[in-house]
This record gives sequence, structure tokens and C-alpha cells, in this order.
Amino acid sequence: MASLFKVDINKLKGVGPKSAQYLAKLGILSVGDLINFYPRAYEDWSNFTSFALACGQKDKCIRVQVVREMTSQRVRGGKMIYKISVSDGIDVADVVFFNNRFTPQSMKQENFYILRGNVKRIGGRYEIIAPKVKNANGARNIFPVYAQTSGITSQKIAGFVKNALEMLPETVPETMPAWILDKYNLCSYDFAIKNIHFPKNPNDLKKARERLVFDEFFIYQLGLGFIKSQSRTPTNIEIKENNTKEFYKFLPFELTNAQKRSIGECVKDMISGEYAMNRLLQGDVGSGKTAVAAAVSYCVAKSGYQVAVMAPTEILASQHYDTFCKFFKGTGLKICLVCGSLRAKEKKRIQQEIECGFFDIIIGTHALISEKMKFKNLGLVVTDEQHRFGVNQRLALINKGMSPHTLVMSATPIPRTLALIVYGDLDISVLDETLPGRQSIDTYKIDENKRPRALNFIKGITDAGGQAYIVCAGIDENENDIVDVSTYYEKILKGVFDEQNVGILHGKMNPKDKDEIMKKFADGDLKVLISTTVIEVGVDVANARVIMIENAERFGISQLHQLRGRVGRSDKKSYCILVSNSKSKDSNQRFSAMTASNDGFYLSEEDLKLRGPGDFFGTNQHGVPNIGISTRYEDIYLVKKAQDAAMEVINSGEDLNSPEFKFIKSKLSKTFEINGENAAKGIIF
Repeated sequence: MASLFKVDINKLKGVGPKSAQYLAKLGILSVGDLINFYPRAYEDWSNFTSFALACGQKDKCIRVQVVREMTSQRVRGGKMIYKISVSDGIDVADVVFFNNRFTPQSMKQENFYILRGNVKRIGGRYEIIAPKVKNANGARNIFPVYAQTSGITSQKIAGFVKNALEMLPETVPETMPAWILDKYNLCSYDFAIKNIHFPKNPNDLKKARERLVFDEFFIYQLGLGFIKSQSRTPTNIEIKENNTKEFYKFLPFELTNAQKRSIGECVKDMISGEYAMNRLLQGDVGSGKTAVAAAVSYCVAKSGYQVAVMAPTEILASQHYDTFCKFFKGTGLKICLVCGSLRAKEKKRIQQEIECGFFDIIIGTHALISEKMKFKNLGLVVTDEQHRFGVNQRLALINKGMSPHTLVMSATPIPRTLALIVYGDLDISVLDETLPGRQSIDTYKIDENKRPRALNFIKGITDAGGQAYIVCAGIDENENDIVDVSTYYEKILKGVFDEQNVGILHGKMNPKDKDEIMKKFADGDLKVLISTTVIEVGVDVANARVIMIENAERFGISQLHQLRGRVGRSDKKSYCILVSNSKSKDSNQRFSAMTASNDGFYLSEEDLKLRGPGDFFGTNQHGVPNIGISTRYEDIYLVKKAQDAAMEVINSGEDLNSPEFKFIKSKLSKTFEINGENAAKGIIF
């Protein structure tokens, strides 16, 4: 049978041109896409209550009997109101529908139905407006809720999914080896794919979720495991001497014990190990990772090898270049900067000098992995903000040398619960001390009504010589009530700050203009920088003392913490102001965590609890699969089970060429590009 991923969605029964357009907005282009479009939530219609107990609460189910059929009334404006009367066996309530005659007309007297909605008490009588209605006879207990978009409802999507499932073979082919299913007590793929959409009961839904979540994590762990096993290779790079104490004398400050410990761990790997160092340097914002990287780089460069430092943006690469130049002044080592914005003639000259070994330390962006970039004797690869690079981008730089040592740095703390699982056999160094003189950042959450007071507070800081960031969620004006960079000054700041003291920065600007604005801000020529999240990494302005984040509800905890880290980089008191009108439970939990703590590791745990491990991996680990099914904090045990199964496959020496691994091999090839294969999106349908 042909793959359902090759069957266009408009070939599905019931899907016309309009519906196909709406589904395309959700990323659903084929029947296979629709089958893999899992519900975002479920409605449980099995727990009934009474009108009295449901009154004032949201989204409650009541089993009722119709005691009076539909009546209608036209009100001002031409709107039609339709009413029926129902009883829960104790009380009677009016059920009201606006401009919807079909639903109440279909509800017949003395028949039983289940209503789901909000009950109110008005004038001594219960009322429920526009509830969802299902026939009580033979109704399922659990109904899927799908992400939807304007023009198409969850209920309509559910109908399309039913039609799509009918196109499957009677038994869907299995995608996982039988021994894994038996050992980890997993249901069949056939059972999972059908019951994730339309489970008969909570237990069937639980089994289906476990299987599909396990599958996603298994692919992740297996792919990462193969990459790690390949990266642990013998090396001929000989670092015979620890020169780091010599380097410490060039620094204008004393390193923390955590920095010295991490440097020692790196040097020990390089001097004593027969394998190339493969280490993660994990530290919170402001913990001093750059100084650690510089010390390790010094040790490698003094041994006669080149060092490549790759950063995700030109702003960050330029900052590292400036910092390294200060650290290495007087050492005799030569440093260069390689970015995409270099003129062709200048870039060619630098590439030739790198290839002949003139430069010892090469700092740059993705330009370092271009085909024309060649190193004479690459001994160490450092990647900063490692989660912003794909796995294969890092490997591409490593492959520029003969098994060089590798140090990856991240200022996004990984939850302790997941660190060893995510990084497996990767050695980890943790910077768990704050640099001396750094003060904690006071964080406050306000609504838009208090923004004028906040701006006056910011004005006081800038008048006293400080600087400020204002972060917006959007670049251009839109219809979603999102505060944008482009109009912020005219609409909000005008009259508070002189326009000459305000700069604007966003990702659509060309690199030259961005660099010019950042230089002005870093030099103190601008008092306020209005920016998007482009400042999340790579900006280190010690004089910046306050950051105000608009529409803070649109950012996760980790991103809010990263943005907050742009201030508090000196011994002066700094502040973070979160502006949001959101009343959602999820937003309030994030804001409470942010205002309570400056500890990135604690916040990462809170982020994990809110988002679940699937969203955490999908957001923070570029180059690996996004977990397609919604996950929860409680799914951590499945991550561990999947890791155990993946390691068993890797340690067995399985080459994945046997028929039972056909689907897994295809999925790995597509997601990780292992062995350079380009697999189809799916092979089972």
C-alpha cells in the first residue's frame, strides 16, 4: 500500500479545497500528516455532576433529561435565542443557544443528553449557555481536542481523523522490534495510533501515550547515542603541558573555584586521555564560561595547535573576539575573527593565513564550517550556546581536524533530572558559582497599567548614568495586541526619552546596522535599546541595569532567564520588569518562578515541570527531533526507559539493517541524517 504521507490531504473524504487550506496552516498536507497530528488534550465526559455543584465552575458535565422542547425568541439586532428546559434529576435549568437552531431542535423531550459547559444561577434559576451536547446513549467517555486555527474546529478535525484512520490497513505494521515491546511492556503501534485519537477509556489512552512517547524518546536517544559513540575517537593531539597557571597571570581578575575546577577537568582530559576530550561546560548566566574557554584555548595553542571558537551570531562572535584579545594581550598568540559579513577579499586572505597556520585562535560564526575553511592543525573546537547549533554543524567543524578536542558551552542550564540522560557519556563540567561582585537581579511582574510608573523608574536609572533594555515580542505592528519594536518609541516612549538616546535592534536588520547599534549601546551613546530577543545571547554591557520585557507571557522560563541575564553584569544593583496582562495559570506559574529565584538550575527544573521533557528537548536541542506528542513532567520515567533500550541496541553492535529496524533506520536517517541518508517521511503506511 502506498504511503499515506504521499496521499494529498484533499483526497481524504470530506476535505474540500477550503478545509485543505485550513489544515495546511496546521502543517497538515497529507493523510499521513493528519494521522500523526495528535490531540493536544482530551475531554473526559465520564464524570457527571449536578447543576448545584457545577454552578460557578468551568467546563463541567451534567447528565440531563429534556423536560421542555425548544422555544425561540427574536431579540434586538435580529439575533435569535433558542431555549430548552432540562433536569438533572434534582433541579431544572434553561439551556440557551444563540443563532443555533439545529442543536436544541435535535434534543427531544424525555431523551437523555450530556451537557458540557458553565452553569450560572440567574434569578433563582439555573442557566447554561451554548454548552457542548452529546447523546447519553452509547456516548464515548473521552473525546480528543486538537489544535485548531481560524476556519476549522477541533470537532471537524476529529471527523477528518476518523476518515483517515479508515484508510489504514486492518493491522498497522509494527515499527519497533518485538523484544523491545516485550521487555518494556509496550502496546502495539496499531493499538497506539488508533487509541491516541479515540480511546475507549483512560487506561487505553495511557497505554497509547506511553508507546508513542517512548517511540519519540527512543529515536532521540538512539540517534544521539550513535553520534556520541562515533565522536569518542582516539586522537593524536598531544597536549603535554598544563600552561593554564601561566595564563592566569594575564587575567585582570581572580577566577572562581568552579572555573579553576572546570579548567582542570578539561586539561586533564586532554593530557591524560587517549581519546579526544568531549566535554560540556554548563553554567548559568554570568558564571564565567568565556574565561574557562580562554584558559583551555591557551593551553592548546601553546602546544602548537589551532583553536576554533564558533558562536551562533556575529554579535556574540565579535564579543568573544574582543574578550579573547584582552585576555591574550602580551601572550604572543595571534587571534582572528571570521564572519559572513567579511568582504570576499579579506575573507580569502584570512582563510589562506589560517590554512598556513599563521593564526592560533580563530573565532567566528557558521563561516568556520564553510568548504573553503581549512586549518593547518586544529587541536580544539569550542562551540558557544551549543543548543543553537545542529548536531551536524558541530560535527562539521570537528571534521576540519584530525579528532580535535571538543568543548561545548551552554548558558541554558539543563535540569539536573535530565542532564545525564541528554548528554549520556559526554563529560560535564558545571560552573555553580556566581562571579564575585555580581548582585542578584530584583524581578517584578506588572500589568500594562503600571507601565508608566516602570518607565519613570527606568528614566531615573538612565538619568543616573545607567542603561536599559526594552524587549518586544514582535518586530512590526500586528493585530494580536503584541507590543512591537517598530512602533514602541512613537506609541510608548515618546515624551519620556529623547529619541537620540534610543536605539532599535531586531533580526531583520542587516549585520552592519545591527553592529553599529550595538556598538553605540555598548559605548554608552544610547541610553535605551528597544530590541527583540536578538539580545538573548551575545550582549555584555556592564552599564545596563534594567531590562523590561513586554508580553512576557509569550516567553518560557528559560528564555526569560536568558534575557534577564543581559543585566546584572556589574556590581551595581539591577532589575528585571515583566509586563503582562495574562491571567493564565501557566503564565502566572512562570512569573512566580522568575520573581522568586535567580538560580538558572532551579528555574530549568520549574520549566521542565511546566513544559514536559518533550517540549524541553524540542526547544533546546536544535538538530534533534521535536517530540510530536504532548509530554508531561511525569513522563521522565519513559525518557529513562527509552535511553536504556537505545543503549542496549548500541551496545549490541546492531547495524540496523535487519527488517525489524527498517522503520527506525528510516526515521533516524531523516531526523539526524545518519550515514547521509534521506529517508521518506514515513514508511509504515
